[in-house]
Amino acid sequence: MPAPRVPVVTLTGHLGAGKTTLLNHLLRSPGARVGVVVNDFGALNVDAGLVVGQVDEAAAISGGCVCCLPDAGGLDEALERLSDPRLRLDAIVVEASGVADPIALARLIRFSGAERIRPGGIVEVIDAVEHFDTVDTWQDPPARYAAATLVVVGKADLLPPGDREARLARIRERIRSRNPRAPVVAVREGRIDPALVFDVAAKDEPPDELPIAALLREQAAPHEHAHSASVALTGPVEPAALVDLLEDPPHGAYRMKGRVRVRGPRGEQGFLVNLVGSAIHVARHPVAEQGELVAIGVDLEEADARARLEAVAREAEGTDARGLRRLQRYRRLSD
Repeated sequence: MPAPRVPVVTLTGHLGAGKTTLLNHLLRSPGARVGVVVNDFGALNVDAGLVVGQVDEAAAISGGCVCCLPDAGGLDEALERLSDPRLRLDAIVVEASGVADPIALARLIRFSGAERIRPGGIVEVIDAVEHFDTVDTWQDPPARYAAATLVVVGKADLLPPGDREARLARIRERIRSRNPRAPVVAVREGRIDPALVFDVAAKDEPPDELPIAALLREQAAPHEHAHSASVALTGPVEPAALVDLLEDPPHGAYRMKGRVRVRGPRGEQGFLVNLVGSAIHVARHPVAEQGELVAIGVDLEEADARARLEAVAREAEGTDARGLRRLQRYRRLSD
């Protein structure tokens, strides 16, 4: 059975929006092993101590920004190298150039020649102070909003208090006119809960971790925590109910993940399922005696989400051939 594919999370946004600040915050996640792809490693000012201590390898793309590459070769090579199972990465973060087109970049990753990755979401970073002078300057909202799976609005604390809420409301309205499903999260200094972006591997540092990341975390103010709901799966589930949940997740669920088993005509089959925004990824997985389903989101209604998960957790009574075909279709699309 092949190793699980590594999610590739892309940070997009105008020059100076706060992408590197958010990246440095993500690199402080305890126990997370993160690979980074950058356009110009020296110019991006990624915290050197964090790179040495937490990032397994930094791959610099030559030839300019990602959107200007003549083909996906440079990016593919970086993703292929970082997704090597020996690195045991939890996620790969691509920090795009300030002029990169998120829609084109999403296509590059979705159809990358790197075989051990999967799309992990497009995180659009917005500067609340300069946004309407740099990015959203036309009557129609920018098309780039449509590519985002999560929008992080920073620097709102720098706005005049009397204008702050109106400015944030206007930003949300413009984004949702293009992309009604994308969560919009206002943060300070890039402090977003890493659980929204990728799986945090452990609460403790890995054995090869340098102490500087822990020291920097102690100095940083806490972030707004994402909410989660989870259920244990003690038996096989109805594949149709599982697919229905992935296609119509609980209100406020930005990410979902799970290990599940279903009954097929030749016995039980195991799957890994992941949802980021509206992107569903399904992969084969060894049949496990105990599985789980988890929903994560800032605005997650936990009681409702848990009820939805528990409805799926009810053990299947027989074989659902039609539901299994729907699940297998997502698996083939994921390949």
